[in-house]
Amino acid sequence: MMVQLDLQSRVPIYEQLYRNITRMVALGALLCDEQLPTVRALAQELGVNPNTVQKAYQLLEKDRIIYTVVGRGTFVSPNLSAVEQKKQLAGEGLKKALAGAQDAGLTRAEIDALIEQFYRNKEGEV
Repeated sequence: MMVQLDLQSRVPIYEQLYRNITRMVALGALLCDEQLPTVRALAQELGVNPNTVQKAYQLLEKDRIIYTVVGRGTFVSPNLSAVEQKKQLAGEGLKKALAGAQDAGLTRAEIDALIEQFYRNKEGEV
C-alpha cells in the first residue's frame, strides 16, 4: 500500500493515514471489498506504532469507509457513501472559498495561479 506520511507535520500520523486511505478509496486506488494490510503489518511497513494504525482504522470504520470481519481482516467498504459525502462537502467548501476569493478581489487568473501552486507543492511532497 502506497501511503505517504510526513513525520515533520503537525497533523497527527493517524489523521494523515486516515486521509491517505480515504483519498486512495476516493480515487479508486483501493477497490470495494479489497483487503487492507493488518494493523501490525501496516505499522511495521510505515515504521509507526500499531496503536496509531489502529486509531486510523477505527476512524475509517466509524465513517464506514472500511469494515472488519473478525478472523478474516479489514476491507474497503462497498458502501462508499461516506467518501461521496466528503467529496460533496469538500466541493461545497471550495465553492464558498472561491466566492470569498472573488469577493476579496482576486481575479480568475490569480485564483488559477493559486490552484496551480497548490498542486505543484502537493506533487513536490510525493
